[in-house]
Amino acid sequence: MTFRHLFQRTLLVLAILLAPPALAGKAIDFQFTDVTGKTLRLSDYKGQWVLVNFWAPWCPLCWAETQTLNSLNQRKDFVVIGVGLDYGPDENSVRDTAKRHDFEVTIVAGGARRDPNSVYRQVGPVDFFPTSYLYDPTGEIVMFVPGQVREGKLLAFMEDWKKERSRNRGR
Repeated sequence: MTFRHLFQRTLLVLAILLAPPALAGKAIDFQFTDVTGKTLRLSDYKGQWVLVNFWAPWCPLCWAETQTLNSLNQRKDFVVIGVGLDYGPDENSVRDTAKRHDFEVTIVAGGARRDPNSVYRQVGPVDFFPTSYLYDPTGEIVMFVPGQVREGKLLAFMEDWKKERSRNRGR
């Protein structure tokens, strides 16, 4: 194991240990409604990687990662759900902003961070934008991504996860 892999795993363990209960162990089977009215549940994506990405209209870093998220979303084993926060209840502004920035993922209007019913409360804290959570194909949160998603790092993590899982099955 390289130093980089050891460092990444150490950070992941620390994030899980220091995170709220939603990050410890099995994830909550979230239920969102996208801007077209379709209900989305984590359990609907069993067998796929799911990245829940929280963004805001005024966030330039959020739009800098759009192409990366679109690219990941095109994979057969991967789904990106983009949750627009800090809009209030207006789904049209969420839809229009995503369209204006060529965001080609499933879009959810998440309300405001201060709203006690905001969808982020089913996933984990969102202290700044962008923030993402990665679920493995079994439905567990395996990565917290504060800031921009880096495709190479995410894909390397997924490969390591698959190798580790294969090794554990062989024991």
